[in-house]
Amino acid sequence: MRSFIVFAFIMAVAAAASVPIYDISGDKAAKVIKFDLNNIGVNGYDFAYETSDGKVASEVAELKNAGLENEGLEVRGFFSYPGDDGKIYRVDYVANDKGFQPSAAHLPA
Repeated sequence: MRSFIVFAFIMAVAAAASVPIYDISGDKAAKVIKFDLNNIGVNGYDFAYETSDGKVASEVAELKNAGLENEGLEVRGFFSYPGDDGKIYRVDYVANDKGFQPSAAHLPA
């Protein structure tokens, strides 16, 4: 469980770095224009970011069943991105002891 939190933190820090990164086509990657992170290492975390190319994400994790055998994080969040067709696509999700559960109008039921 802690390794997941550390991984999420590392990914968040990497997303916020201002080091120029290039995508597959060789174009310069988008810049992070907003980044918030609250993670003191216990009871959960939350983060949100927005990039210059229109991607947005937000996530909140809460510790469930603290001190019990089935203790774990329940994560709720969303991400959105502009599609090639100009539409904004949004995926909401929950991740908990039942697995990753995404929902979106454009995903198959």
